[in-house]
Amino acid sequence: MLKSLFVYGVLGVMLIPVKSEQITVCVEEDDELRVDCQIEPKPNRINSYEFALSIGKRQLIINTNVSGGSAEEEFKGKSRVEELDPHGYRMTMTSFREYLSDDTIFLCKISGESDSISVQKDNLATCSAVSLLLKSSWSWTVCLLLFFYHTHS
Repeated sequence: MLKSLFVYGVLGVMLIPVKSEQITVCVEEDDELRVDCQIEPKPNRINSYEFALSIGKRQLIINTNVSGGSAEEEFKGKSRVEELDPHGYRMTMTSFREYLSDDTIFLCKISGESDSISVQKDNLATCSAVSLLLKSSWSWTVCLLLFFYHTHS
């Protein structure tokens, strides 16, 4: 009985809605950096995007389609952006390692809404379906493991 209460308590806490990560950073097999920004744009607004990185107090624009904005000179021709379905944008960047520090912050802005993520150059995740699934749904994975443990004990 006590074990059941514990398991159901953990499951209940794990199912409380939490803000999902809207930005992910990983390295693809061909050694390109991938930044997925899945901010849902506001209705009736022009879709615009801006990808940047911040090292210390310095913020550098990597790629943008914002009117009047432009990428820093050192990033021109090193990145491309594609639209994601159902919403968001993916930026892929070559020759990125020289711009990473021990604590680099990647920022993305879509139609005025922004998000950021801090990454460490030695701890960049590899882009794979399994690693991204586990990263984005770790709480569901733990819930399933607890559920199977409870039903089989």
